[in-house]
Amino acid sequence: MLFFFLLFALFSELQSAALSSQEILDKIDKMWRGNSSIGTYFMKIKTAHWERSLRIKSWTKGLDYTLIRIEYPKKEKGVSTLKVKNNLWNYLPKIKRVIKVPSSLMMGSWMGSHFTNDDLVKESTLVNDYHHRITFEGEREGQDVYEITLFPKEEAVVVWGKIVILIRKKDLIPLYEEFFDEQEKPVRKMIFSDVKKMGGRVLPTRMTVVPYDKPSEFTEVTYLEIAFDMELPDTFFSLRNLKQQGG
Repeated sequence: MLFFFLLFALFSELQSAALSSQEILDKIDKMWRGNSSIGTYFMKIKTAHWERSLRIKSWTKGLDYTLIRIEYPKKEKGVSTLKVKNNLWNYLPKIKRVIKVPSSLMMGSWMGSHFTNDDLVKESTLVNDYHHRITFEGEREGQDVYEITLFPKEEAVVVWGKIVILIRKKDLIPLYEEFFDEQEKPVRKMIFSDVKKMGGRVLPTRMTVVPYDKPSEFTEVTYLEIAFDMELPDTFFSLRNLKQQGG
């Protein structure tokens, strides 16, 4: 989705030879996507004051195009988000209005979740926006892993001061990502779990985001189904289609 729509690799292409951080991140950037994808998932959001669950359908193409549409509950059905490159729009069917998300609101919550609007826009630019290197290779938490640490490039416009990714070595399945602010204080953790075969690939089908300052809160995304490399023209990702109630 959200920025997590960019995260699942082509595991069948893995080689036994040592991989560079560049190669590993290239595969992670392609995870969940392939050339394109169509998926349905549940999003559960828990805060200190309320809980809500959404059923969402998503379409992606490459790294530049994403369309997300809420299917359930009924009162929010049709609320949609369109990403085209670095541009983001929301559609609110109750008022029949398309709203372009300004850069000043990129760190705002997406649909009340612990994902941000920035996650959707910047989800696939780790390799381009960050310096990266393998900072640990060996056994941790009972598994052979790679740890990759990323620091923003000087010219990059990003919100995170550091990102640490722990990846299972045998199949490059991510175990978790940690996000730090500019002072390198940990802000949130993204945990990948429930690995199974879906859409012809073995991949994590659940992702949980936990903010460190509110450890009792979380947003959990669980995929119900996903298909890869579907035929989706660029024109599918249009403002006109953003306002459609079906799809």
